[in-house]
Amino acid sequence: MGIQVQKISKKFGTYTALDHVDLQVPSGELVALLGPSGSGKTTLLRIIAGLETPDAGSIHFDGEETTQRKVRERQVGFVFQHYALFRHMTVFDNIAFGLTVKPKTERPDKARIRRRVNELLQLIQLDNMANRYPAQLSGGQRQRVALARALATEPKVLLLDEPFGALDAKVRQELRRWLRNLHDEIHVTSVFVTHDQEEALEVADRVVVMNQAKIEQVGTPEQVYDHPASPFVFSFLGHVNLFHCRSGDHPAGAIASPTRVEGRSIGYVRPGDIRISRSAATSEDYPAEIVFIQGAGALPRVELRRLDNGETVHADLPREKYRQLGLQIGEKVFIRPTNMRIFVPDYQI
Repeated sequence: MGIQVQKISKKFGTYTALDHVDLQVPSGELVALLGPSGSGKTTLLRIIAGLETPDAGSIHFDGEETTQRKVRERQVGFVFQHYALFRHMTVFDNIAFGLTVKPKTERPDKARIRRRVNELLQLIQLDNMANRYPAQLSGGQRQRVALARALATEPKVLLLDEPFGALDAKVRQELRRWLRNLHDEIHVTSVFVTHDQEEALEVADRVVVMNQAKIEQVGTPEQVYDHPASPFVFSFLGHVNLFHCRSGDHPAGAIASPTRVEGRSIGYVRPGDIRISRSAATSEDYPAEIVFIQGAGALPRVELRRLDNGETVHADLPREKYRQLGLQIGEKVFIRPTNMRIFVPDYQI
């Protein structure tokens, strides 16, 4: 089922949570709403669910307006950050809950409910824990039960609000891969909220980057990361180095923003696109001094200070290249930015 968000606005008192937001969620896709706290992503999710009412605009499911429909009428499944499981119920009963409270005319019989719950227990790989209580489960297991409960009623849309936010880093990583695999099996249209860039880029088919009540960019993970539409998107999706330039004085291969670049402009370069050498090959090589080295990890990080203007630059090097260079703190080297994206300074991070 496709979701169409049209000109949605929402205020809480004087605070604007959403400002004329438009969004298309194709049927069967897993879409991430990504942004910092206060960007409007959770408010948008709750409006899609029917848990909040917009001040203006409309929500359509497969072209049919649902803006004024109640939550139950929208056939959505909702997964909260903190599980919201019933502590006095077993895993089985938690998953079955949505089916048992359906109106009598729609409620499946006990045998069908049992079959459905057992199918979901196998799907979330917890079929041997049906009789346990939430307190007897790990955080990751509880979140899987919450997801199964949301799926039990066979929703047309699955909505997840920071589903892994309460889990530690290792469990989060395991669960997001599990969620991606699960989605590939069931193909229900899904929208999840996250402020974790890595999570959105790894899991989603499409990423919606939000900032200050508006959508900055929508695209595949590769599109938003490799072709950011604004300085905010560029900086929010990873570390960034800034190079102040003048019109006509951009490094070769630099890509200008859609806005016309005149006078002063700023070049944005990721740490992985900084090249380090001991000699200058072109006029685009800047002299710098190494001030710090973090050698551990898959991509050693080098912090440098430009000698021409004192600005700090961070470079991530492939481990083999780092070993070949044998860099030392205090050493004078040359740096060259590549894959630079140029924006006018009117944009602010």
